[in-house]
Amino acid sequence: MAYTTASSIDRTAFAQNTLLKVFLGFFLLVWAWTFIGTTDHANWVIENVLTMIFFGGLVWGYSRFKFSDLSYTLMFVYILLHIYGAMYTYAENPLGYWLMDVFHGERNHYDRIVHFSFGFLLAYPMRDYFKNHFDWPNWVCWVLPVEITLSFSGAYELIEWAVADVFFPAQGAAYLGSQGDIWDAQKDMGLAFSGAVLAMVGASVVKKILRS
Repeated sequence: MAYTTASSIDRTAFAQNTLLKVFLGFFLLVWAWTFIGTTDHANWVIENVLTMIFFGGLVWGYSRFKFSDLSYTLMFVYILLHIYGAMYTYAENPLGYWLMDVFHGERNHYDRIVHFSFGFLLAYPMRDYFKNHFDWPNWVCWVLPVEITLSFSGAYELIEWAVADVFFPAQGAAYLGSQGDIWDAQKDMGLAFSGAVLAMVGASVVKKILRS
C-alpha cells in the first residue's frame, strides 16, 4: 500500500495497515516502560490523563474517520515525546539536560521542545481531519489548525494552573515545570503557535513544489 497523506482519497483499514500496527505495538510497549521506569507514579498518571483521552479518541473515532499515514506518523512522534517527558517530568528530563550541557543552556528545555512539537506535529493531522471529514474550504483547513493550536495551548496552561494550585498541589511543581520562569506559560503558547504556523507554511510549500 502507498504511504497516504492528507491529499490521499483512499485510507487503509487497520487490518491491512502494517505501519499503524507497528505504531500501536511500539507505543504500548514504550508507555508501559515509562510507567515502570518512573520514580513518581502520581505525576505519571496526571501527565498521562490527556494521553489516555487522546488515544481513546483515536480508537473510538477510527471507524468514523481514518487519518492518513503521514498524520498518524506525526501523532505517533508527538505522543512518544510526551510520554517520555512524563516519565521523568519535563523539567527533569535527561534529554533536556543533555541538550542543556551541549548548548550551555541555563534550563532544561525539554518542555519547550514538546510545546513546539504540539503545534508542529499536530497541525497537519488537524488539517487532514478538517479537509477530509468535514470537507471545509481549503483556506479554512490551512488557517484553523493554527487557531486551534493557540486555543488549546491557552486551555492547557489553565489546566496546568488548576492542577498545580487547586487539585494536586503536591505534584503541582513537577507538573508545571516552569523552572522559575515567570513567562513560561506565554513562551509555551508562543512556541506551539509558531510550530503550527511553520507546519502549515511548510506543508503548503511542499504541496506547491510537488504540483509544479
